[in-house]
Amino acid sequence: MAPTPPFTDAVPARSLCQIINLGVVDYRRAWDMQVQAADAVRDGRQPNTLHLLEHPPVFTKGRLSPPEHLRLTTEQLACLGASVVETDRGGQVTFHGPGQLVAYPVVNLRDWGGPLKYVRTLEQVIIHSLADFGIQGGLIAGLTGVWVDGAKIAAIGVKISRGVAYHGFALNITTGLAWFQHIVPCGIQDRGVASMLQALGHAPDPEAVRYSVAYHFGQQMGFRMVEVEPARAIAAYSCTAENPPWPPFHKGGLGGFRQ
Repeated sequence: MAPTPPFTDAVPARSLCQIINLGVVDYRRAWDMQVQAADAVRDGRQPNTLHLLEHPPVFTKGRLSPPEHLRLTTEQLACLGASVVETDRGGQVTFHGPGQLVAYPVVNLRDWGGPLKYVRTLEQVIIHSLADFGIQGGLIAGLTGVWVDGAKIAAIGVKISRGVAYHGFALNITTGLAWFQHIVPCGIQDRGVASMLQALGHAPDPEAVRYSVAYHFGQQMGFRMVEVEPARAIAAYSCTAENPPWPPFHKGGLGGFRQ
């Protein structure tokens, strides 16, 4: 698909959401990028943005994460090939890694709705996407995220700063579930973790999953979704001598979105 300018006279910025497919990105780098994007969206320099990507193995701790919910030391996890990062998002400890679709929407909520409405909407995005593949996802009262047969298939953790939301959700496609044995996932002791691979008995096409997530995000949020080139979009967040555009991202990851 040819790149489309993020703003046009016919499409107000508030109703537009650009999609950026980033491949494999280090967690800290993606976090820094979101903070830059949040500033740009808040100031009206960029439209709402949906980042779709995959992380190398990393355990991330939300603001409410007790230390004991990480069952191995940082050194032990490093020996397994995973890092540990303390974040500013809500929620507790979770895992990101290969085979997982991570979605980081950076969205101006000031005229859209509050935090609870937003989280409930993200849950519906995931439920509708799972349904596209014949998987019945659902909610559990009192718990955030999306569940299949009582096991969590998608975790949600967001931060809202001066009206703009970032961080987002992670959907397990073919994620190695053994990674979650090293933590108390999202602080929940008595429930398991699921993946689309486990639910289906075969691996779905990751590109199709990403397309579905982007489509339903637009439908649920009321946005027109437009894909833009990663380098072009990231450079537009902040492009000064003191803060130059990002260098090229890792190749690979989950492939490209098509409209």
